[in-house]
Order: sequence, then structure tokens, then C-alpha cells
Amino acid sequence: MTQVLRMWPLLTATHRYDKSLSTRNRGNGQIIEAPILAYLIETTQGRILYDVGCDYRKIESKSLRERYYDPQTFAFGAPDMQEEQRLPHHLQRLGLTMADIDLVFLGHLHFDHAGGLCEICGAEVHVQHDEMEAARSGLDPAYFPDDFAGNHRWKIMQGEYDLVPGVRAISSPGHTAGHMSLWVELPRGAPVILCGDAADLEENLRDEIAPGICWQERDDQAVQSIRKLKNLAANEKAQLWPNHDLAFWKSLCQFPEFHD
Repeated sequence: MTQVLRMWPLLTATHRYDKSLSTRNRGNGQIIEAPILAYLIETTQGRILYDVGCDYRKIESKSLRERYYDPQTFAFGAPDMQEEQRLPHHLQRLGLTMADIDLVFLGHLHFDHAGGLCEICGAEVHVQHDEMEAARSGLDPAYFPDDFAGNHRWKIMQGEYDLVPGVRAISSPGHTAGHMSLWVELPRGAPVILCGDAADLEENLRDEIAPGICWQERDDQAVQSIRKLKNLAANEKAQLWPNHDLAFWKSLCQFPEFHD
């Protein structure tokens, strides 16, 4: 029986970039606006964050923004992130603080998913072994090493496992070496699969198109992960939630409303 009580999608920033970064070899020259999301999941055993968004300091500070979002690497610049979109402000609206977060589950360690670790205080932080190794390799500029260099309570995992009853880590590599999606069984209605960047857009799922950026160019592995998630959803009558789809995000409950 699930121990999930409710779940909030949290808009932590938006980012405008070429659509081909989300759909491999498709959409060149088309600029899209993508939400950068985190998810707060309340369970009977505590509160879980799936992803933590960007490091606000690297966007707000002109010197840091120029350093981390060098146009040579980030042609479309830094995300648009407002002070009120930082995680502590979301939690404050619920009467909570960052100390009320018990576990952080990182789908992967790219800057727009792990940067907000600087806001975390005391929570256990889960990430896959292969993901950490890839992030430390220096082979992908979308990893900012100081995002995950802090003195956190790391729990380095391998493969799929249950976080709590009703919340399960699902292996979905391709976009990154150790990318993980998350199964969330809500008290009412269909279970939800948070795809993470295994599927930025509904188009990735519908047409089985790999993300534009794939670890070591393994777009075949990314497509395998999309098919795996689709099969799981079909077999379990679950919903698939893409991660950077603005129209899809607008169809969800808007904070502070929640899904239960």
C-alpha cells in the first residue's frame, strides 16, 4: 500500500533554447520555453524532493552567470530564475523550511536538476553511482562540479529500488549515464511516472524521440528507456509526465495546489 499522501509540482525556473536540445535531430531553429521543475512528495515517512532546480546564485550574479553560462558552451544563456522560485520560498508558502525535507532524489546531476543542492540542509541525497562517475568525468559541460561537491549526506545507489512504499526509482539512462525516473503511487487515481529528462516533451514519448543531448551519443539507449517507461505505464495504467514541456506543466495543479 502506498505511503504517498500528496505531490506538488514546483516551477523553479524557465529556460528558452533550441528545441533540438529536447528532440534529437528535430526542431532546429525553433525556440521553446521549458519549465525547470522539482517535485515535492509528502509521504507518511517524510518529505521527498525529486530534483532541486538551479543554483540561483549562478544566475543572479552577473560575474557568476558569465562564468558558468559561457556563450561558447551555453548558446542560449542562463535560465530565467526569480528569487521567489527558489525552493525555500516554495516551502515557506506551505509553512515549511528546507530542514523539513528528509530525502532528495536526483534524477541526474545536470545544472538544472542538481544546482539547488546548495539550499539543502541535512537531507539524505540519493544519486546513482554511474551518474556520479559521469558527472565527475568532465566530459559533459552541463555538469557544474561544485553543484555536487558539497558536504551532503550522499547515498550512492545502484539500480532500481523503493524509496518508500509507493515511490520507486526507475532506471532510464541515455540522456545521462545514470539517469533515473520516479514512480509515484498517489492515494487516488493512476500512478505517475516522473520521466525526468528521459522525456523532456510529450513528443519524446509519442514519437519515441531521444533527448537532444545523450551521454556518449547513446541515443539508442535513450530510446530504449523511453520504450521501457511507456511499457511500464501501459502495463500498470500509469501516467507519464514529461519534464520540460510547458503546455503539459500548465495542465498540472498549479502550486500551492497539489495532486493526491
